[in-house]
Amino acid sequence: MSSQLLRLFDSFQARLSRNIALWIFASIVVIEVIILVPSYYKEKQDLLNDLEGVSEAVVNSTIRWHQQSKSDEHLTKKLKNIINEPVIKGVMIYQPNGKILLMAGEVPEIEFSELKNTKKCHLCKRLLVKDRYDVAWSTRQKGVEKIIVVRHDASKVQPKLNRFIIRIAGLVLIISGFVTSTTMIVLGATVIAPILRLRDDLITVGETLNNHEQQHPNFYAMSVERRDELGEVLQAFNLMFKRVSWEITERKRAENKVRAEQEKSDRLLLNILPEAIAQKLKEGQNNIADGFTEVTILFADIVGFTKLSEKISPQEIVKLLNEIFTGFDQLSEQHRLEKIKTIGDAYMVASGLPVPRQDHAEAIAEMALDMQQEVAHFNAKHQANLSIRIGINTGPVVAGVIGTKKFIYDLWGDAVNTASRMESHGIPGCIQVTESTYKHLQDQYLFEERGKIQVKGKGEMITYLLTEKKGAS
Repeated sequence: MSSQLLRLFDSFQARLSRNIALWIFASIVVIEVIILVPSYYKEKQDLLNDLEGVSEAVVNSTIRWHQQSKSDEHLTKKLKNIINEPVIKGVMIYQPNGKILLMAGEVPEIEFSELKNTKKCHLCKRLLVKDRYDVAWSTRQKGVEKIIVVRHDASKVQPKLNRFIIRIAGLVLIISGFVTSTTMIVLGATVIAPILRLRDDLITVGETLNNHEQQHPNFYAMSVERRDELGEVLQAFNLMFKRVSWEITERKRAENKVRAEQEKSDRLLLNILPEAIAQKLKEGQNNIADGFTEVTILFADIVGFTKLSEKISPQEIVKLLNEIFTGFDQLSEQHRLEKIKTIGDAYMVASGLPVPRQDHAEAIAEMALDMQQEVAHFNAKHQANLSIRIGINTGPVVAGVIGTKKFIYDLWGDAVNTASRMESHGIPGCIQVTESTYKHLQDQYLFEERGKIQVKGKGEMITYLLTEKKGAS
């Protein structure tokens, strides 16, 4: 019994149950309100009619006294006796010309000017003002040319209406609560409880499918036999679980293989291309080219490596060159530069692409100085006598990827050719820069002016030798 009560409680906790209960409750309340509103006004009118019945008796008495030819003093005295009653608070009698014939008690709100066009009716006008109810009567039909306005005490009308509303509202709530509870008990046992159990099965399915090592549990849906629509849903659930379980297992096996291959290809692609360019290539872009208004390019060549390679084996050549270039690669990562390529014992790196940056020239300058230190460390380690010749230039370039096989991210433009000339026309162990690069660095670094030199394909050019950063020891 306690377990059934707990299931019923769970049914009311479910959102579907609450929505059903809310709609049932709201529907009954709306229907009862629709019935209550006319009942309220009918009850109000009945209470006012009771007051009119009292004033009609006063009017009939007044007509009778008038027909008996009672004097005005006698009528006034009678009226004063009448208004001493709890209900009647005031009476005014008008002649047809509007002259006040008699007045006793409180003055009604209805004025004679409002009654000029209502002489033919018996009950001419009604007016409820707070706790006073005024009624105007015409006695013409009774053979007496008078208009009588009676003021009633209506202070008990609203309290009676309030009690009426409370009774009806209480009855509405009792009926709504009973119908809603009864409906929810039936729905909870036949629909909501099985749906909640099916929900728990679905949660268990998710946990089971995520954990392949976990054995399949015994689901509620597999142990219940029903011959209705919900039973068909449970059967469909069983078939779905078996099919999905098998398909997910097979798909995850395939996904793991694809993911492993994808990670390999991504690592290879990032070793060849910048990340931003690799992303464009994976998105299917074929023509990848961008123009950059200002970048700084560095070419470096290891002087003396050719003579060294004549004395050692090819394996040692590759090993030593790899050691030097690995150090350069680490420096390019450190200074956030883009390595473009290596050609033999030459090394090319650029700054300001594929993502533009303001300090592109400063970053290349730091790279060049660190490359000199790297070669010095290599010489000390291997008792070698290598030097490095570096050329730097700043200017606009076009960068992109061409070809479909063994493609690389490359640069084109006069600025690239000029940087290459700065290296080939440079001095071993020195960093030669063009005037455009010098203008970017002159405030932060120390230079020696080399003067005008003859550059192949460019003619005479003023160049500078970068020595160190200002303030460096």
